[in-house]
Amino acid sequence: MNTRVILIGGFHKAKSLAMSLINKGYTVTAINNDQRHCSELAEIDKLTVFFGDGTKPFVLEDANVYSADIAIALTQRDEDNLVACELCKKKYNVKKTVSIISEPIKADFFRQMGIDSVVCAITAITNIIEQQAFLNEMATLIPIGEGRISLARVPIPAASPIIGKKLLEMDLPREVIVGCILRGEESIIPRGDSRILAGDILMLISSVKHEMIAIRELTGR
Repeated sequence: MNTRVILIGGFHKAKSLAMSLINKGYTVTAINNDQRHCSELAEIDKLTVFFGDGTKPFVLEDANVYSADIAIALTQRDEDNLVACELCKKKYNVKKTVSIISEPIKADFFRQMGIDSVVCAITAITNIIEQQAFLNEMATLIPIGEGRISLARVPIPAASPIIGKKLLEMDLPREVIVGCILRGEESIIPRGDSRILAGDILMLISSVKHEMIAIRELTGR
């Protein structure tokens, strides 16, 4: 079935998100309370646009909120995003609601109010920085296969919980393969009974979704 998404408020965010979702095959409707923004949004091919305040039930109904699978609130006011998501979720039974927020401290409250996903730009940027710092320290990643697969070079520190373990004893995702163990001048093709020593460098082949899980499991970080 075709997934239907309603974007409530915002302009630049709504514009970029609408184009991305439409390109992926979603049916997208945008609600905006600025006539000029509505006119510009309406220029996007296959995007349905409604003028109005997305915190008002009659506006949501005009935009056929009953048929939406996902509602995403993108206004500049956290309070408006909460109201819009609450209406979509509790009054119109939209399956999934997503809200952006400006302050990370509000995230838990939004979730307690039933919002399915809460996105904070500050938190997202912080996570990206922390993840990149971790990867820079612990591993070198090389994307292959058009970015769907990564080759990772992971040094194993002395404090790693896998020191002395056999490969078959490690709890790695099925989507992760240890392709080679570099030990000093040796290159070892691993088997299930190969043990990991401090200072080893493991060459991992994994899907991009599982690389971080595997690296944290191997390094204990």
